[in-house]
Amino acid sequence: MYRDHTIAAVVPAYNESGFVGDVIDGLPPFLDRAYVVDDGSTDDTWSEITRHADDRNDRHEGRFEELVVPIQHDHNRGVGGAIKTGYQRARDEAIDVTVVLGGDDQMDPGELTRYIDPIVDGVADYTKGNRFARPEDRAEMPRFRLFGNVVLSYLTKIASGYWESMDSQNGYTAISLSALERTDIDGMYEYYGYCNDLLVRLNVANVRIADVPRSSEYAYTEGWKSHIDYKEYIPHVSAMLFRSFRWRLKEKYLLESYNPLALLYPLGIGALAGGVAGFVNAVRTRRGDSGSWFLTVLLGALLVIYAGIRDMADNEHLERSVETDQDTTETATDSSRPATPAASDGLAEGVPASRQQREAQPDGGTDGSDDRAGGPRQNGASDE
Repeated sequence: MYRDHTIAAVVPAYNESGFVGDVIDGLPPFLDRAYVVDDGSTDDTWSEITRHADDRNDRHEGRFEELVVPIQHDHNRGVGGAIKTGYQRARDEAIDVTVVLGGDDQMDPGELTRYIDPIVDGVADYTKGNRFARPEDRAEMPRFRLFGNVVLSYLTKIASGYWESMDSQNGYTAISLSALERTDIDGMYEYYGYCNDLLVRLNVANVRIADVPRSSEYAYTEGWKSHIDYKEYIPHVSAMLFRSFRWRLKEKYLLESYNPLALLYPLGIGALAGGVAGFVNAVRTRRGDSGSWFLTVLLGALLVIYAGIRDMADNEHLERSVETDQDTTETATDSSRPATPAASDGLAEGVPASRQQREAQPDGGTDGSDDRAGGPRQNGASDE
C-alpha cells in the first residue's frame, strides 16, 4: 500500500522476452498488484512472465496473496487492449490507484509516486506525464518526435476538451478507482492512439486530470528506439481523434444535456470547409464572387474559435496543475485547494541496473527490427 491506498500496476508486454522479467523483478515495494499482460507474444515473453512471477510471488507478503497476476491474450490486441485488460481487473478488485509500467523496461518505477500523489491528495483522478512543461525537458526530445507529439497534443486538446494538457502520448499515467468506474473503459480504443481516446472518454465522464512535469532524459537514453512510425501514426490517430471528437460532442452536449457547442462546432467547420473550397474554385476558374466565399471562410473560422473558447470554459474545472522542481519535492495545486506537499516516494532515482547493462551493449539491448513492431502492437506504454 501507499499512503493507506491500494496500488496496482498494469504492465503491457508484447515480444518483450529479456525485458519484462527485469520489470517484474524491479516492481516497487508499495504495489499491491501487478497485472502483467502478455498481448499475444510470439517469443518467450509468457514463459518469462510466469517464471519471474512465481519467484516474486514466493517472496511476497501483502494485502493480496499474490503480487504478480500473469494474464495472457490469445492474440495481439495492441497496447491499448493490454492496458484495458489490466484496468478492468483493477476495477473488479477495487484497487484505489492504478499506474501503467511498460513491459520493455523503459520506464522508471521510481517516478510512479509522482503520479499517485495528486490522486491520493484528492487533486485529480487521472494524472499523466508532461515533457513540455519546462523548456529544458522539451530540449531533450528528438526534433521530429517533438513535432509529431505537438501535432497530436493539439489535436487531442480539441478532441478531448482538456485544453491545458500537453504531451498526450506520455506513457506515465495513474488513474483512480472512481475514474475507472465512471469512464467507459470497456469501449477504450485498443490500437494506435489509446491514450488519446482515453482522454476523450475521461472528459465525457467529467474526470479531473493533472499533468505532471517530467524529464525526457530517461526515455531517450542511448540505444533505445521507438517502434512507432509517425508518418503512419499521425494520420491514423488524427482520424481516430475526429471520430472521438464527434462522439464527445454527442455524448456530452446532446445526450447528457444540451449545449450549443454541439451545433457551433459542426456549423463552423462546415462553413470553413465550404468557404475554402468555394474560394479556391472561384479564384481558379475566375468565376463567382471570391469575396463572398472569403467572408464565409472568415465566418466559419470565427464560429470554430468561439466554440473552442466556450469548450475551454466549460471544461476548465476538470484540469489541475501539478508543480514540481528538479528534485523529489512536489506541490499539487488548483484554484480551490491550498498547496499540499506531496509525500516522498522513498525510492532510489535513476535507471535500473538491468537497463544500464543493456545500454552498455553495442546494440543497446534491442535489435529495433520490424518484427517487434508488427501487427497492431505499439510501444505505447513508454514515451513516444
